[in-house]
Amino acid sequence: QVQLVESGGGLVQPGGSLRLSCAASGNFFSINTMGWYRQAPGNERELVATVTSSGSTVYADSVKGRFTISRDNAKNTVYLQMNSLKPEDTAVYYCKVYVNQHDMAFPYWGQGTQVTVST
Repeated sequence: QVQLVESGGGLVQPGGSLRLSCAASGNFFSINTMGWYRQAPGNERELVATVTSSGSTVYADSVKGRFTISRDNAKNTVYLQMNSLKPEDTAVYYCKVYVNQHDMAFPYWGQGTQVTVST
């Protein structure tokens, strides 16, 4: 059993910043790739950013230069620093974590946290 607890969402004005956190706990050997996805109303869930266990990152073009993903392996936590937020960043943000169990990597999703960018 693996639990993911997200925090840090909220309402922010355009140009503002937010920092999301997602902490993993439970029964696993280690964590592989960690990432953030988002889903706006009427849209499919899309990749925002991922970070591997070695620190390699991938970003969606729409957030490059504004968002930064990072992780603290000692705390099994992934972060998403979001700067220069735009109304089009409004969505429910989900973390996704691949944990290593029984020599395989299994994906787990967080419950989602709402980010609203509006005046």
